[in-house]
Amino acid sequence: MSERRTENSPMWDQLEGKWEQFKGEVQKRWGRLTDDDMKEVQGRRNILEGKLQERYGKTREEVNREIDDWANELKL
Repeated sequence: MSERRTENSPMWDQLEGKWEQFKGEVQKRWGRLTDDDMKEVQGRRNILEGKLQERYGKTREEVNREIDDWANELKL
């Protein structure tokens, strides 16, 4: 089982620092996120979680699992 990547983890710090590079990948993966959503997220995991819950009607646990899976695929 993969380790949950929290917003305060070193991995998430890297992702947040490179947000401009990764936001296109985020929109590819979660196509319902708008450009305005992406501007608001700015690499902050908690905002991304909320936007995904809002757009997809999923639970926090489901969203966290999806974000973790995506982040693990990046191999930062």
